[in-house]
Amino acid sequence: MSDPLRLLIVDDEPPARDRLRRLVAELPDCVLAGEAETGLQALDAVGRLRPDVVLLDIRMPGMDGLEAARHLAKLDDAPAVIFTTAYDQYAVDAFEANAIGYLLKPVRREKLEAALGKAAKLTRTQLQAVPPSTRSTHFAVRARDQLKLVPVDDVYCCVADQKYVTLHHAQGEDLIEDSLRSIEDEFGDVFVRVHRNALVAVRHVESVERDPEGHYRVRLRGDAPSLDVSRRLATEVLRRLGA
Repeated sequence: MSDPLRLLIVDDEPPARDRLRRLVAELPDCVLAGEAETGLQALDAVGRLRPDVVLLDIRMPGMDGLEAARHLAKLDDAPAVIFTTAYDQYAVDAFEANAIGYLLKPVRREKLEAALGKAAKLTRTQLQAVPPSTRSTHFAVRARDQLKLVPVDDVYCCVADQKYVTLHHAQGEDLIEDSLRSIEDEFGDVFVRVHRNALVAVRHVESVERDPEGHYRVRLRGDAPSLDVSRRLATEVLRRLGA
């Protein structure tokens, strides 16, 4: 006999968690690994409990289910994900188009069993096809077989070097696999490109300096490096920074 599926329930509403808990208890080949109320709690629980499947609510305060799933997809041993939703028809259409499992609330036992039978690890390509309901709140850094989360608001700058991007942030430095272009596309109002290989967070700019030759350099708060501004981007950088 195969081991039972270990399920993690993630929902900010107690009645929804209660219903799913009762349904899981009725399924002979499933056990409840744990519960979480937010996306942040879900990521922590996955690292600790190693569930096979995450029943993940879409709409939650702070980090929602879509952002949590995008972070989970970066893990080599990521669990399968089945989204739960009460009304998000736009997301449901995208799920169906990209073969992503979902359940409409209130969840019924037969629908849960059917979804579990087809549950699979989601790819980044699948998840990128689903428009986010809110902007991401964190960057995810792979730390061995777990995820380290860096709040977007804590990041001073992002500097590209070959295939990796270094985040310089309030707690230090970390490498991520996201491209500068993808960061710029999602957080264009947070970061400004100062060079082909660098973005800086507007809120963390301390000053813009100009040398006698007319070259600009951005000085950031904290221990972040000062960064040169390319001539091509100087006009837009000065406009964004109000310098």
